[in-house]
Amino acid sequence: MKTIIEPFRFKVVEPIPLLEREEREAALREAHLNPFGLRSRSVTFDLLTDSGTSAMSAAQWAAMMNADEAYAGSDSFFRFEQKVQELTGFAHIIPCHQGRAAERIIFGLLGRAGRVFIANTHFDTTRANVEASHATALDLPIDAAWMPEDRHPFKGDLDPAKFEAAIAEHGADAIPMVIMTVTNNAVGGQPVSLANLRQIAGICHAHKIPMWLDAARFAENAFLISQREPGQIGRSPREIAREMFDLADGCMMSAKKDALVNIGGFLAMRDTALAAEARNQLILTEGFPTYGGLAGRDLDAMAVGLDEILDVDYLTYRIRSVAYFAEGLETVGLHTVKPPGGHAVYIDARRTLPHIPPEHYPGQALACALYEAIGIRSVEVGSVMLGHRDPETGQEHLAPMDLVRLALPRRVYTQSHVDYMIEGAAEMMQDAHLIKGLRIVDQAPFLRHFTAHFERIDPR
Repeated sequence: MKTIIEPFRFKVVEPIPLLEREEREAALREAHLNPFGLRSRSVTFDLLTDSGTSAMSAAQWAAMMNADEAYAGSDSFFRFEQKVQELTGFAHIIPCHQGRAAERIIFGLLGRAGRVFIANTHFDTTRANVEASHATALDLPIDAAWMPEDRHPFKGDLDPAKFEAAIAEHGADAIPMVIMTVTNNAVGGQPVSLANLRQIAGICHAHKIPMWLDAARFAENAFLISQREPGQIGRSPREIAREMFDLADGCMMSAKKDALVNIGGFLAMRDTALAAEARNQLILTEGFPTYGGLAGRDLDAMAVGLDEILDVDYLTYRIRSVAYFAEGLETVGLHTVKPPGGHAVYIDARRTLPHIPPEHYPGQALACALYEAIGIRSVEVGSVMLGHRDPETGQEHLAPMDLVRLALPRRVYTQSHVDYMIEGAAEMMQDAHLIKGLRIVDQAPFLRHFTAHFERIDPR
């Protein structure tokens, strides 16, 4: 059938704000043209992120009521630990309050000046934590990753030839880890193929370089493998996910994505000595190793969510919903990254707003327009987030693409909500030529996109 139905029903609902355009324009001015600065009460469709914004299930809420809030040795931890071990096969499971806490611990242990972390693409907090350790973050995706119109089914892959060249240039001893982000958020939520994971793992093992997964969206990646990769069609996402983890030496995870919770994360690994060091760091800033900055109820909610996320009916609905949204936006004149990924629709702002030059941040301009016209809060993934300004010369280094990410929270919005957003986008595009570029008037030295202030540029 053509109609997409949610494979669940609603037991609890909450109202969403419905503002007039003039109210949204005023709210955005107050936020200095940065959607991060908007109050949620001013947002109708919050597509800023899929991180921590999912709706939890009745089973998750029930598990939370049965949680053990003991400081040490909580039963909730052991239920969580068992579930992650079953899923990944890793022996050492270390809970953290979210993904960036896991990143801070592992990069703090392994990073230092002269070291190079290689990834298919580092996302914002990953890169920031690598660079905070004084190491270098090197992105080596395949060339198709930077081509929004290219329909390569696995644009999240890491380029093996570029990887081999980087080993020859830097030396294997200088590379403490290769990070495979599944799915690859920075290039449009694109999946990584199982063949590529196998190939990169083989190179890593030959050079004694650990390969880790950034597993925030592992289930969506596994499902896309089961739909797109020759030889994998029809395999269960659970089986594919386990093979993905079996190829790796460890993983870091923001459980706020594919574990369907509002807070939480973890490190998981095979290396006993590294795990002991990580637990020592955990105690300094996160908490005792059996709670890691989380309540027992959070650990139980993660354990249930890691099961629910691999349900085939849910994943079929999830991936098809994202594709439906992308197809609808294409029909009304917005150019999207192709093929659609797992958790979000990415709009190619340079093609959608060709009158705005890259140095005037077309992605940020489009994100502002989407909010003012429809009430959608989105996020720029381009030169604001991934570019930077040289502190000495003032020169702006632009990103390869300027994208706008419309991240769909899991189990939150319905097809009628998506249809409404597509209709609003059609009206917005009638006056797209009037959308103005932006300049940054204030920015932080790290992760500037969270707090930067902007002003519009008058083209005259």
